[in-house]
Parts: sequence; structure tokens; C-alpha cells
Amino acid sequence: MKVYGITGSIACGKSTVTNYLREHGYLVIDADRISREALTIDQGCIEKVDQLFHCVHGGIVDRKTLGKKVFHDAKAKKMLENIIHPYVISQLKEAIQENQDLPCLFLDIPLLYESHLEYLCDSIIVVYLDEKQQVKRLMERDHIDEEYALTIMKNQISSDKKKEMADIVLDNTKDPAFLYQQIEQLMKGIENERITDK
Repeated sequence: MKVYGITGSIACGKSTVTNYLREHGYLVIDADRISREALTIDQGCIEKVDQLFHCVHGGIVDRKTLGKKVFHDAKAKKMLENIIHPYVISQLKEAIQENQDLPCLFLDIPLLYESHLEYLCDSIIVVYLDEKQQVKRLMERDHIDEEYALTIMKNQISSDKKKEMADIVLDNTKDPAFLYQQIEQLMKGIENERITDK
């Protein structure tokens, strides 16, 4: 079974790719969803968050308060990551283990390189968008100004750097049809590889 990691900087179109793959029958494991679960269903994580940040009321994490506490505080952000990441990694490993009978699966990990999770993947796909278009899309998508968009982007490895590190690049600098064409090529390559491996 081959494990593909899918990543890309914020607002680069990664969700478009993962949705397309899901629609075509591929299993995509969403690391962001697992992160949210860590703060909603995992009692161990919730208790640790409460001890450190005091923002749990009636067993529910107040995400807004937590966000305010960690956004501008690198140390607090790191502490939160140290709570969530082990849970996410264990869930990703479990998903890989449980689906060994599949020819392949995709791990949708927005901060794959930043979290050093390359070791979970046989091949890494980066959805690429140049910085100028990225800023524009992020501003439009999240209704924020340019300064705030750039602040968010500075917390991630740049799109250009991720492109250099990738095994496979999906270029999202043109229209959606161009991106879909590349995803089709990717799926065709995966299918050919599967047939060859039989």
C-alpha cells in the first residue's frame, strides 16, 4: 500500500484536490479533522488544554479563547501543538494500519513539512500557488486585509520552498480545469502503478 501526503500552503487549493480525489473513490484522511477531534472527543487532550490554558467549560474547549491565547504567543502555540500532535500522529498511523488492503491512501496534512511528518508518506504531493495569488485568495476567502494574510503566511514554509521539497507538484496557478487535468494524470499514474505492482 502506498501512502501519499498532500500538502500546500494556506489558500493554495489543497481542498479542491482532496475533494476531487474523494469524489473519485480514494480514501483521504484529514489531519485537520483529527486535530479538531483532539479538542472535542479526546479527554486526555481536553484535560491538558484545561490545565495549561484554562479555557474548558463543562468539558468543552472554548476554541475562540484558546485561539486568542496562542495566536500571538509562539511559546503557547508550541505547548498546544505538543498536546495535539501526538494524538494526530497516532490517529494517522492507525488509519494507515487499518487500510493496508487498499492500493493507496492520501494523508491531507496542511502543515506536513512544518510538523516533520514526511516519514509517514511514501510520496508527497504539493499543491502550488505563487505568493501573489496566494495572498489575494486568502484575503478573498477569509475576508481579511493584506497585512493579516501575510502574517498568517509567515507562520508557514513558503509555497516556493514546498514546491522544491515535493515529489509531485500540482500547479494551481491557472484555471480549475488545468488543476483537474493534473489530478487526472496523477490518478492515471497511480492506477498504472497499481496494475504494474500486481
